[in-house]
Amino acid sequence: MKKIVLSALATLGTVALHATPNPPLVHKSITEATGLEHDILERIHFAGDLRLRYESKETYYKDGTDTTDKYTYHNRYRLRLVAGVDLTKNLKFDVGMRSGYANPTSGNQTFLDDKPLNDYFWQSLRFNILDIAYKSGDSTLKVGKHPYMLYRPIKSQLIWDNDLSFNGASYNYNNDASIINFGVSQPTYAEQVSARHTINLFFAQYVQKIKLDNSQLNLGTAIYYYDGVKGNTPIYSTNKNTGMGNTLVNGVFANDYHIFEAFGELKLKDIYGKPLAFATGIAYNSAASDKNFAYDVAFKIGKAKKVHDWQFKYSYTYLEANAVVGAHSDSDNFGGGTAAKGHALRGKYKFGKKTYLAATLFYNTLFAGKKDAKPEADYERVQLDAIIKF
Repeated sequence: MKKIVLSALATLGTVALHATPNPPLVHKSITEATGLEHDILERIHFAGDLRLRYESKETYYKDGTDTTDKYTYHNRYRLRLVAGVDLTKNLKFDVGMRSGYANPTSGNQTFLDDKPLNDYFWQSLRFNILDIAYKSGDSTLKVGKHPYMLYRPIKSQLIWDNDLSFNGASYNYNNDASIINFGVSQPTYAEQVSARHTINLFFAQYVQKIKLDNSQLNLGTAIYYYDGVKGNTPIYSTNKNTGMGNTLVNGVFANDYHIFEAFGELKLKDIYGKPLAFATGIAYNSAASDKNFAYDVAFKIGKAKKVHDWQFKYSYTYLEANAVVGAHSDSDNFGGGTAAKGHALRGKYKFGKKTYLAATLFYNTLFAGKKDAKPEADYERVQLDAIIKF
């Protein structure tokens, strides 16, 4: 990882050297070499956001007593910083950092009462993007550590958490008629990995876009083939030596994960002045003999695009223990991982050019054995967010 970071810094340093004014001949040679006419400073792009969150989590175990109930409350932040450099007309170098001490599925960092903010604010930042992207027409190829390019209906997190990064190579083709994604990732190439053996992920996805009157129907299917999970220890140290709902036997995974996905999504452009979308999807793990099925259904109305715009989303998720890899699915719903079912309500309001307010309520049932062999439980989680983008 250190070699990759040093190489990235060297690349940025080399690019930065050309930021000073150049004589016409030198400027011309750069233009010819890159295919770009813009000044180097115009080819460097920055973006980021800061989210402040108040969060409460309450668990009520159904074992006939009150002694196992658990209540936690947090004040948290998430900081994300991203920079991109247009090396040529088609080639781009991306680098990004995120708070959270390299948690693979969350950039949340809890404010610590016993430490001054400056003792850990910058220390929690870790690279979550470090890649080269080549784009030509409708095709994009990314190599390195990059956000996944898989399509998710109404941003479903049934299989993939929003914050997850892939380590490897991903190809994406996207036009008006279809979407094609495929590639390879190595989840065990990360800072917080605790898995005993290497894990590889091979994936392929196809989405057919069907245009209808005032609407669009998206039908998709995919295969996510993990190699090296069965017999391995929990993937990340942030999982706290658990399978995140997945079945473990003597501390190792009892199953492999060869996941089949299918989904449908209907997007209506204008219903009483608001966009409306419906989606449903399933996941099935053919490498497990039981507890290997999952599905979700959702709808979303509105879109927080302009000032004073709002949106609301509801979803219901049913997720058996071994249907997907718990370490990679939604880290908020169910407290993260699998072996649960329940409702999620999400609202968002844009009250400024780059400022938002958001609220989320999770009301779930945790299946027996999900956490420390404890009985079935009710799980409630509330998140109140203030977000600024820059």
